[in-house]
Amino acid sequence: MDLSEYAESLRRELVGITRFAGDDITRAAEMLTESLDSSVRLALLDVLSAAASEITSRLDGAIVDVRLTGMEPEFVVTVDADAQEETSAEGPESAGDDAGQTRLTLRMPETLKARVEAAAAASGQSVNAWLVRAISRALDGSSSRGPKPRITVGRRYSGFARS
Repeated sequence: MDLSEYAESLRRELVGITRFAGDDITRAAEMLTESLDSSVRLALLDVLSAAASEITSRLDGAIVDVRLTGMEPEFVVTVDADAQEETSAEGPESAGDDAGQTRLTLRMPETLKARVEAAAAASGQSVNAWLVRAISRALDGSSSRGPKPRITVGRRYSGFARS
């Protein structure tokens, strides 16, 4: 987005206001508009940033940023793919859980992380959606199975058997 045309428009307005004034005032207005160029650009960037922030607050799962490329601002829209995949991948077991979401930091060994990423990719999901589903299944499944059978290691039986 080129801010030059907006800054030039303000410059013309200020010079136009002084057309009925004397030469000294006209020259002062021209000098003032030249020095205000950076301030006008900064004010316009503030307006664009505020607009982007307000738009972001009204969008679900998208972020609108204003970034400077050289001297010119550009809008960048980032869509949260994890949030979209979670919404589309939610099954009936999580349909009633609309209380909100929270962020969690999970530390795991690199080898386990690689396995999780591979499993998520194989199922066509993001890592986040895959983990949410796996945790949900583990919690739902643990209550229906009852206690796990006890596995004993190291016991030997000796003897013989007839067939």
